[in-house]
Formats: sequence, structure tokens, C-alpha cells
Amino acid sequence: MGSSTSTISVLLFLGLVQFAVSGHDYKQALSKSILFFEAQRSGHLPPNQRVSWRSHSGLNDGKSSGVDLVGGYYDAGDNVKFGLPMAFTVTTMCWSIIEYGGQLESNGELGNAIDAVKWGTDYFIKAHPEPNVLYGEVGDGKSDHYCWQRPEEMTTDRRAYRIDRNNPGSDLAGETAAAMAAASIVFRRSDPSYSTELLRHAHELFEFADKYRGKYDSSISVAQKYYGSVSGYNDELLWAAAWLYQATNDKYYLDYLGKNGDSMGGTGWSMREFGWDVKYAGVQTLVAKILMQGKAGEHTGVFERYQEKAEQFMCSMLGKSTKNIQKTPGGLIFRQRWNNMQFVTSASFLAAVYSDYLSSSKRNLRCSQGNMSPSQLLAFSKSQVDYILGNNPRGTSYMVGYGHNYPRQVHHRGSSIVSFKVDQKFVTCRGGYAKWYSRKASDPNVLTGALVGGPDAYDNFADNRDNYEQTEPTTYNNAPLLGVLARLISGSTGFDQLLPGVSPTPSPVIIKPAPAPKRKPTTPPASSPSPITISQKMTSSWKNEGKVFSSKGWIFRTPRREALTDEEFEELKESSLGVFIKFKEQDLVGLQGWFTTCSFAGH
Repeated sequence: MGSSTSTISVLLFLGLVQFAVSGHDYKQALSKSILFFEAQRSGHLPPNQRVSWRSHSGLNDGKSSGVDLVGGYYDAGDNVKFGLPMAFTVTTMCWSIIEYGGQLESNGELGNAIDAVKWGTDYFIKAHPEPNVLYGEVGDGKSDHYCWQRPEEMTTDRRAYRIDRNNPGSDLAGETAAAMAAASIVFRRSDPSYSTELLRHAHELFEFADKYRGKYDSSISVAQKYYGSVSGYNDELLWAAAWLYQATNDKYYLDYLGKNGDSMGGTGWSMREFGWDVKYAGVQTLVAKILMQGKAGEHTGVFERYQEKAEQFMCSMLGKSTKNIQKTPGGLIFRQRWNNMQFVTSASFLAAVYSDYLSSSKRNLRCSQGNMSPSQLLAFSKSQVDYILGNNPRGTSYMVGYGHNYPRQVHHRGSSIVSFKVDQKFVTCRGGYAKWYSRKASDPNVLTGALVGGPDAYDNFADNRDNYEQTEPTTYNNAPLLGVLARLISGSTGFDQLLPGVSPTPSPVIIKPAPAPKRKPTTPPASSPSPITISQKMTSSWKNEGKVFSSKGWIFRTPRREALTDEEFEELKESSLGVFIKFKEQDLVGLQGWFTTCSFAGH
């Protein structure tokens, strides 16, 4: 009897050890986290829509402005389409696919992830009808929050808001350029023509953002209360340049990062967060990757300063910096009361990818309090995901539909009201609050995969629908989680992430940029045998802290009115600027005095 008892005890112990090792079902969590995006879709839902309780919505979006803005995503538990967080959502989804597309594919989720990206980029194409016009919001938070209605029958104002050259928004245009550039990498092999179209929009949006500078919430003031641009636009300009370099290998964008890193804060800010507003930590991580790939060239010194800040961010997560990120008693990153989980997933993603960058370059993380191995950084990322999925003082899964103890009263209009397909009785604006919002019962529709705002600084959480700070989900909570979960499914094995001498993992969809074509000498000739002439001109100068800075530009001229020949067109593409802004064919007819400005940090 004693022997049998001992045997049972040993087996039980081994079972517990196995649970501790295997932990959570990351594959199930990955599938659910991607499914959430289908619940957030606006527009005409496709036949393969898997979230069956949703239906078509926002079918007249943009109509009053004479533009088709049907589609895109609702950002959270409301029915507004906010452009800035939507673009960040798409960018980080793309980054997840670019880094871990092979893992997504092997777990049967690559197609769903790509579909989620395309739902966003199709909308951005519509929202960018002209080079210097971008629609950045449909609906407004004030009127939307006054009502509690299903998106299928909302009666709130669906006015569209835009930025243009007279009402700029460099942060919004820059983030959208980043999203389109990153997405062009995702679609490069599976849909080359679509990839090319996305890259064209990315080029135009970056030029728009850089040339007409300003904060988008000064032009779209209705966004200030909900998605105000606190960090300004310099981080988005660097972020967009980093992604355009990843997508094109064009030295122009490498130079942009090198020449503007100091003045735009890329090398100066030591960050404690990464999210839809503040992109510096993401920029620093991407630039550090470029440095470790050996591509920094003459910008090595500047890129090393980017990397120093990236590593300070990583060290602060591990508690090994001079100023560390705050954590709850249970070990969760804590940044703010409202929707803190957005910072948890984004930081966890950066930790995961940077651990692989370090492994690929065979080096450790350099912290002020000692070096840390890549595996320690990945282990931290895992600890955050495990907390999300239930390894926390409450034993609560903060992903809806995962595990047994997850939020049942989510702050979300669509999930909290009976499905339109089940009961089409009209839910009035205020009636929705009276009948559904205040209802102390589980949601009639399970918002599977949604990652809610999460606990407070002391690991406390209240599962109440009116507790929007903790129970409201957002798309940008989930987007970086895709990559982290895909990475964790593969365990502690290190991945080579296209660092020097490393080949990419074969994939039918994911492909990295090909090497950039060789450029002609950087000094333009005084004269050209072709009808095109190229000259340089100082456009403006200014003083700052006693130093005089100048802005210089290149001027391209052709004396003819007819279209450029193919040879001339190729010469323009390969010009000494080191950058090619794509034109429509008709724009090349009568090209005279076309001008673009490149700023130099000289004095």
C-alpha cells in the first residue's frame, strides 16, 4: 500500500512538473487572439466570416464626404474608426508576421493573420484617395459614447475627418505609411501587385507626413480626448522611415534615420513604453536590428546610440537598469490604470524579437547592472503572456474565451447586446444603456480572443461592464500578442532573424526585401547628356541654439512637354537622391521644376 501511494505521488509530481513546463496552450490562445479581429470588422463582412454574431455595419461611411470609407476596424468597445491606433494595429500585426510568419504558418494561422492585415490595408487605400489627403477618423467619440448600440444599427454621427496639406497630421500619415510599408513586405510574394500598390501609398504618405508637418489632433480635434498625440510626430516619421527601409532597402531612408536620429529624439529618449502614441522603443529596436545586420554604414555611430536606448528599454523590463519599469506584485508590467494591457503586449513583443536578434548575433544584453542572456529576455516575455493567460494572483485569464475564469461582462457594445441576427428589434441610443449596458449578467456574445484592459497596480480586477478601464478590449492590445504567442509556441529555441550570414526561413508568403540596387555616385553631374537636368538648391536656413542649419533640395527639369522615355524614367529612378517617389504615368508628362526637399543636419 505504501509502495502504491509513493508511486502515485511520484506520478502526480511528474504531472505537475509537466504542467509547469508546458504551461499554457499558446496555440489555442493564438487562434483566439486572431479571431478577435473579425469581431472588430466594419463594413461588408465576407462569406468566410467566423464571428457569426456580427453582421454588416458602417455601410455609408464616407458617403457624405464623397469618398468610400466602408471597412476598417472599430478600435475598441465603441463604433468609431480611429485612424492612428488602427494603423499602429496593422503595423504591429505585420511585424508579427514578418518575424514569425513561419511559426504562424506551421500552426495554421498565417492565412487568418494576413486576412486581418488586409482588412486594414484595404481600408487605408480607400482613406488615402490623393497623395496629400488621408482620412483619419469616421464618427466621433463624443456622440458615439453617448449611445450604447450595436454597430449594425448605430444612429450616431458618421462624419469623416481628414488631414491634408493645409491641415497636416505627420503622426497619422507617418504611422499609416509605416503600416503600408510593413504590409508590402507581408504581401510581396503572395500578391506582388498588391504589395506594389501598398508601397506606393507608403512612399506618398511618408512624403506627405515629412513635407507638411503638424500634429494630426490639431487638424482632427475630435480625436484629442481619445487618441491625442502626446508624443508629437517625430517618432512616427522615424518609425515610417525604418519600415520603408525594411521594405525597400533604399538608402534614402537609411540616411533619414541616420541624419535625423539625434534631432528627432530617436537616440535621445530612454523609453518605458511602446504603443499607438509613442513609437521610439519600436524605432530603436528596428534600427538596432539594422545595425546588427551590418547595414548601418556611415551611420554606425548614430545607430549605436539608437541601440543603446533600445537596450535600456529591455534592461528596464528585466529590472536591470538605473530606472526600471514598474510592475505589479504579481509581476505584470504596469504603466497606467486605463487599458494597461496594451503596454504589456507591446513590450513583450519587443522583448521576444530582441532576444532573437541577440541570439542571431551571438551576444548578450548589456545592462548597467550586468549582462543578461537572450533566453532571460525571452523568459520575461513568456512571464507576461503567462500572467495574461492566468498565472496571476487572481487566477484570471484576461483573454476572453481562454481558460475558465475570464471576463464575462466586457465593455463592448457588440458583445454585450443580443446579436442582430438573433433579434433585430431596434436598440435605441439611450435604450441600449438602460437594457444592456447596466445588465449584471454575462455578455450574450462571447468576444473570443479579446484582451481586456487588465488589472490595476495591485493585481486587482473587477469584471463589470461599466469598468471600462479594465474590461474594455482594443485591437492594439491583440496585435503584438500575435507575434509573441507564435514565438512562444516554438519554445526556448533561438531563431535567426536575417542577421549577417543567416538565411531566412522559407515561406510561401513571408519574404524579406531584396538588396537595394546599386546607386549612381551621390554627386550629380553638372550636365547631363539626356534632356533631364539635376541641380541642387538651398531652400531655407534657420538658427537653433547659436547654430545655423540649412535645408537643401534637388531640382529635376526636363525641357519637353511630352512624356519621359523609358530610359529617362529609369535615370530619374536611379538618380543621386537615393530615393524614388513613385508617380502615375500621367504625372510624368511635362515634368518641369519637380522639387523635393531633403534636410541636412549641417551648419
